[in-house]
This record gives sequence, structure tokens and C-alpha cells, in this order.
Amino acid sequence: MRYILASASPRRKELLKQAGLSFTVLPSYAEEKITKAAPCGAVMDLAFQKARDVYLRFFNSKKEAETAEEDFIVIGADTIVVYQGEILGKPSDKSEAYDMLSLLADRTHQVYTGVSLMMYKDGEESHRTFYEKTDVTLYKITREDLHAYVESGDSFDKAGAYGIQGPFAIHVKEIKGDYNNVVGLPIGRLYHELTDFIPL
Repeated sequence: MRYILASASPRRKELLKQAGLSFTVLPSYAEEKITKAAPCGAVMDLAFQKARDVYLRFFNSKKEAETAEEDFIVIGADTIVVYQGEILGKPSDKSEAYDMLSLLADRTHQVYTGVSLMMYKDGEESHRTFYEKTDVTLYKITREDLHAYVESGDSFDKAGAYGIQGPFAIHVKEIKGDYNNVVGLPIGRLYHELTDFIPL
């Protein structure tokens, strides 16, 4: 079975490596569109959009190369940050990053990661999609610390304007749930879903 990660995220690549999986990286080019109101539905749909885009591109390339008999599975993932029902995406600039972090400071928010698995095996397509949710509570953060973090550039390309595995970790007070889910991939759940989906 060939495994394909539909993401260029270095964090997701590292987590998959830690799980001992051998995989190919093929980032999704899908235009992400939130089509569902509930965070769990939205994040699963985003993950599915990514997985589907890569699945179709890879499958079509295999047909052109006349190697369509090869079995493969695509892993798509997406992470969102939610505060009081509002989905916080990736900040577009420093001002938005600062506003997001100011909103989250000294409060508890949720991090959802959706994962979509799309498999081609024995000439048939199948898929399953799931999500994990983690509660994250932050300490109070001074304006100086917020500005310093935003100026570091680490806020960008991250949902909610922060990365828990980097310098922002000093502001995390409590986590309830899977830490790796906040990083970007609930690797334990993923491994067991894969094992159930198809024997490794």
C-alpha cells in the first residue's frame, strides 16, 4: 500500500514519520471552502476536499502512466481553531494575528483537526473521515508578549495565529485532549483508523 500525505505541513510530515509510516507528499491545490456551520462538520469537509483533490490527481496520473493497479491511500487533514462557535482561520496580516491572539488570551478555545482517508484498493474506491477536538486554555498574555510573538512571524500559516509546538508554548496553561491534534494531526487516532481501515 502506498501512502500519500495531501499536505506540505512540516508538522504533519514529522508526526507521520514518528508513526513509522513511509509516505509521499503531494500537497492539495483545492480551494478550501467552508460549507458547514458546525466546526466538526466544517473541518471534516475541508479535510475531505484536500484528500479528494489529491486522490483524483494521483489516480489520473496513474492511469496515464498505466499503473492503475497500484493500491494507495491519501491522507488529507485540516485544522481549525474555534472560540465560542466562531472559526478562526489563518491570519491575513499582523493586525489580524494580534486580534486573534488577544481574543484567545486568558480563555479556553477548541482546536479541531479533521482527517480524511481516501483509498484505492483492488480497483475500488473507499473513504472515511473523522475529527478530534482538544480544549486549549491560555494564560494572560501581555501586549508586549503578543506583539513580540506576532513580530516573530510564527503566527502566519497557522489557524488561530499560533503554533503550540514553537515559542508560543510558554503561553499555554492547560490542554484537555490530544496534544498532537493541536499540532495538526491526531497521529494516535489516525494510526488506529488506518489499522481498522486497512491492515498496515
